[in-house]
Formats: sequence, structure tokens, C-alpha cells
Amino acid sequence: MDEQNSFGTVARTEEMENRLAKMEKIKAEGRDPFGRRFLRTHEHRQIMENFETLENQEVTIAGRLMTIRGHGKACFANLSDRSGQMQIYAKIDVLGEEAYRQFTELDLGDLIGVTGTVFRTHRGQITVQVHRWELLTKALRPLPEKWHGLKDVDIRYRQRYLDLISNQDVRETFIKRTRIISSIRRFLDARGFLEVETPVLSVIAGGGHARPFNTHHNALDLDLTLRIALELYHKRLIVGGLERVYEIGKCFRNEGISTKHNPEFTMIELYQAYGDLTDMMELVETLFAQVAREVLGSEQLTYQGTAIDLTPPWTRLSMTDAIKQETGIDWIQEATSDEAALALAERLGIKTKELKTKGQVLDEIFDVFVEPKLIQPTFIVDYPIEVSPLAKRKPDQPELTDRFELFIYGREMANAFTELNDPLDQRERFVAQAREKAKGNEEAMVWDEDFLVALEHGMPPAGGMGIGIDRLVMLLTDSPSIRDVILFPLMRPKE
Repeated sequence: MDEQNSFGTVARTEEMENRLAKMEKIKAEGRDPFGRRFLRTHEHRQIMENFETLENQEVTIAGRLMTIRGHGKACFANLSDRSGQMQIYAKIDVLGEEAYRQFTELDLGDLIGVTGTVFRTHRGQITVQVHRWELLTKALRPLPEKWHGLKDVDIRYRQRYLDLISNQDVRETFIKRTRIISSIRRFLDARGFLEVETPVLSVIAGGGHARPFNTHHNALDLDLTLRIALELYHKRLIVGGLERVYEIGKCFRNEGISTKHNPEFTMIELYQAYGDLTDMMELVETLFAQVAREVLGSEQLTYQGTAIDLTPPWTRLSMTDAIKQETGIDWIQEATSDEAALALAERLGIKTKELKTKGQVLDEIFDVFVEPKLIQPTFIVDYPIEVSPLAKRKPDQPELTDRFELFIYGREMANAFTELNDPLDQRERFVAQAREKAKGNEEAMVWDEDFLVALEHGMPPAGGMGIGIDRLVMLLTDSPSIRDVILFPLMRPKE
């Protein structure tokens, strides 16, 4: 490990000293070691995919030097850009002695620009023969020793730039992430949804069951929270007549970190006036299938070795039926109080030390016995009212709500309601949530009087839904951990 000293944050290694000496030599020769604007004609993949038309044509490319091999009067090297790697071929009788010498003095990690002709070697590898080249950036630090397959998870997440340099499949993951989000936007824009932006900082962290991050605004001397969801602002917009809205944005939950959870994550929430739960089901089925077709070319995919079929329609199963199917418990009949629910949990061998309410017990039983078994896309519907404070009651079963959660590969992927637009019922739900909080449920929803005032002005019937973007990207890129699809996941600082 490098020791601390005055060179930035770490000591100069022998390798760095050599590179710094080369940098000074480059300056002494009147060249700029950190380059200028450089115009490329092609990315590497374009040349690979269009070799037949580009053979013997001159192209201009740029990238990071990943390998250099050969000696004497000719050498091969590999350049990497965001699209992949390209072999280049340098010869002394083409470049001239001085330019060739300078080329052979390059270090791995240096960034260069190359102009040359496209050809195929005797071994069949598409290559660019170098006619001219220039140094664009001198790399003062070497690449990781095993750049060709960087595996150290800590380095990969802390120094994502090294991960992106070293692993082409990581670059492809984040390129796909962008394509997935673009595809979602196109889908919703085509259906008449309006993209909006709502506050990240708020006096109240509403719209979800979660513990918020707290902060303070000095000028106003005001305690604020980072948002845990987007919902309540979006419903205000529905009241205001925007009718169809969506937002792709960051949310923040002061909770644990796992392969499925990061404290800072990306969600999309959307709301559709005059719709309901069935519209949300149709929308998410169609959306996931279309995005998969656009990004992967098929509605069928393999995730961590398991075949997943996103072809609509998807299975629908009530939450209480799913629990009964796996545990034999009739939740509606047996969980008549917090105490009864806790007794059921203990009967099932669930530790109840952190559980205080029916809703918490229900979530825990479902998480333990049902969720891991929901591999193919499945809508879990008919959630009890005590865990659904913003969802409309079922007309024929008022103790249940018109709500679904979507599960794929044992993970929640989306949450949707027929939205509660009765301000009197909503006020009663907030009262119930306040009681939950008084019992010690830190994730109970906070009272939002301004939202109630908005509802009292009249919100049309509506359907609403939230989708975890990171988990969708995990699914479509076959990534086992949420950290694999977040460029800079939160990590504890090194001591």
C-alpha cells in the first residue's frame, strides 16, 4: 500500500517516478503530455461492425493503451474506448524513427489518438495500421496489476473508473442502464405522460414506509428530510390537473445495505388520473416487455442462471392467499390484533423482538415465507389496509386495498395502488399511522396536513405506481448486486 506524503494523497512509487520522468521528457521535446481536442471518425465497435466497407479506408480513433507487444521495427497494441478494444499496428518505416521511438516509450494507461488504415491480419484480426498518432493524456499512475480482469470488489466499487477501464462487461452494464431509462421515457412519453421534477428536500418525508435522512437548512433554521418517495407531490399535481405525470429521480432511505438495497437509489413514480390498479398492471407488463425487447431483443432472459419470461399477462395472487399457501395461516381470520399477529410470528419461528404491529408482522411473514419463491413475474394483490395507508379500499372487502406489488426472482420490482382520493378516509389513515409511530414503528408514515388540504380540493380517481430502476437494471443486465448497477454506491470510508 502506498504511504501518505506530499504527492497528492499517496507516495510516488518507482513506477510513478518513471512516468513522471517520461512526462518531463515529453515536455522537453516540445510536446503536450495532456493533449488537446481530438476529432475521431469512428468508435472501435463501428469499425468492427462495418469492416467490409471500411477495409483499406483511413479512420481516426482514440482510446487508452491497454497492451503493447512486439519489438524491433514493428509492434502491436490494443486501444480501448467505451465501445470496446481495437488492435493497432505501428511500424518504424511508416511512422519514421522519431515517432516510432516515442510510440514505443508509451506506458499502459496512456491515452492516444491514431489515424491509419483498416486491414485484417493474417490471423484474421481487424486492425488499424498507424500512419499518425498523438499523445492525448500521459497516465501518471499505472493500471491495476490485473487490469484485464479486475476482481477485487472493494477496488471495483471505490474506484469505479478502474472497474470501467478494466472490465468491458461493466461498461456494457452502465451503457444498458442508460438505454433502459431512455426506453422507459419513450414508452411513457408516447402514452401522454408528462415528466416532472419535485423537491428532494422536504419538511415531511411522506409517501412511503421508511426511515428518512435528516438535514438542516441554516438560513431558514429549518429541519428537513431527504425524500423517501415521490408520491405525495405527484398526487398534488394530479389535483392540479396535469392528469398523467412521471418522475425518474433519487430517493433516500436511512436503512441497511445489501445486494438489494442502497441508501440512495433511483425510482420512477407515475400517476394516471381516471385510472386504477388494472391500468397500472397493464402498463407495467407492457413496459417491462417493451424495454426488454429494445435492450435485449427478447422478452425471455436468463437471470443468475434462471430463465425469466416477461411475456404478459403475469400471474396474480392475493397476499393473504400467498401466505396461507406457504404457512397455512388465514391472516384475516387469525391476525385480529397486534398480539395475535405476534403470536403467529412466534409460531412460525420468526424472531419478534423488533416487531410491534400487525403490519410489521405481516411484512416479515411475507418476506420470509413467500417473497423468495416468487421467481416468475407475479402480482401480489389485496394488501391489508394497515400496511397500505395511501391505497383505496376494496369495495367488497374494506379491510383490504386495491394494491399490488410486483415480484420477479424473489424481489419487489414495483408497488402500485388504486389511489386513495377520499380526504376523510386519508385523514383516518394518517391517524392510524400516528398510532403506529407511537408504538415505536419508525417507518410509519408522517402526517401531511398540506396533502390533506390538496385532497380536499378534489383529486380524480387515479392509479399510481413506483418502480425500482436499479432492480430493473439488475434484472436486465444479469447483475447479482445493486452495487453492480450504481456507478458509485455508498461505502464506509477506509480508515
